[in-house]
Amino acid sequence: MARRALRPVCATVGALAVATGSAAAHVDYVTEETAPGSAAELFAAVMSSPLALALLAGGGASVAVAALGYLRFSASLRDVEVARRTLASYRPYLPWMLRLSVGLPLVGAGFSGYLFSPTVTADARLLQVGIGFLLLFGLLTRVVAAVGLLAYLWALAGAFPELLLASEYVAGFLGIFVVGPGQPSADMMLRRIVAAEGTLLSRFRWFPKPEDVLSELGLTQGTAPLLIRVFLGANFVYLGVVQKWLQPAQAAAVVEKYGLTAVVPVSPELWIFGAGLTEAVVGVFLLTGTFTRGTATAAFVILTTTLFGLPDDPVLAHVTLFGLSSALMVTGAGALSLDGTVIPALRRRIGAGAGGGERPAV
Repeated sequence: MARRALRPVCATVGALAVATGSAAAHVDYVTEETAPGSAAELFAAVMSSPLALALLAGGGASVAVAALGYLRFSASLRDVEVARRTLASYRPYLPWMLRLSVGLPLVGAGFSGYLFSPTVTADARLLQVGIGFLLLFGLLTRVVAAVGLLAYLWALAGAFPELLLASEYVAGFLGIFVVGPGQPSADMMLRRIVAAEGTLLSRFRWFPKPEDVLSELGLTQGTAPLLIRVFLGANFVYLGVVQKWLQPAQAAAVVEKYGLTAVVPVSPELWIFGAGLTEAVVGVFLLTGTFTRGTATAAFVILTTTLFGLPDDPVLAHVTLFGLSSALMVTGAGALSLDGTVIPALRRRIGAGAGGGERPAV
């Protein structure tokens, strides 16, 4: 069933990849457009610096040590078990989290005069405010999410390839479409009126429930984590590889504008390469479902530090990223993930090899 649900995911990923190739012009949130830089020069500058290589190796070693420590001790630490169970207990609030994460920035985008992303100036107030308020209210939730997704894809494929900067909306709309309105929502209230005896709306009980129809297509609530992390991961990979590595001149302008080399005294090239590498690794971990809750937490921290480091960065444009990262903290990886296959086996093997014995994964 999960493989059937993955087919539309693969199709949309392919469409986004084609759109990436056509995104010739780069526009960023906080700097003016500049001439494209050379990715080859960026890599050469970093790889020819012993200090940069040492710092990158140290960072990689730190990540490896943290991963091994988690594999070795997570099953025996009561703190990890309680934290995981507590996060999982928030699952009933997932629909509301997703609706807020997408609805609020859409309302803000409509009133601010941009289309999904601050990089695209367009008068779409009625569309975005309407979709946003309906999602916040939880009325016709799945229909509205489908309309929002189609509007985004239409704009992306039509005239605004730079909307790839806001591709997290795909994850948000798909997540809402799969999990439904949840509660509190107007849809849930109407459903209860339909189910009650003696109400006028009870005559519509024959109408099939949306989740039953979606279940026949292989799209259950358990599919939501997969959809969210795949498209959120793709967004992080795009931001790291395309926006940092392949267009370093724009990233260098950001480093210079905010004096980031004074915050961490390294070369601008290492700043750009390191930022791109961090975002790309977070994206790959999300795509593959590797240490998903920890990776989502890291993504949340990265976004937070970015907002503090770039004071005029539009906060509202990142609300969806914050919300989706939080959602993955709650859900974990879901289906088709290394967290569900390789990671438990490694945990048992490393625990047994260190004399810790096997413990069931929580």
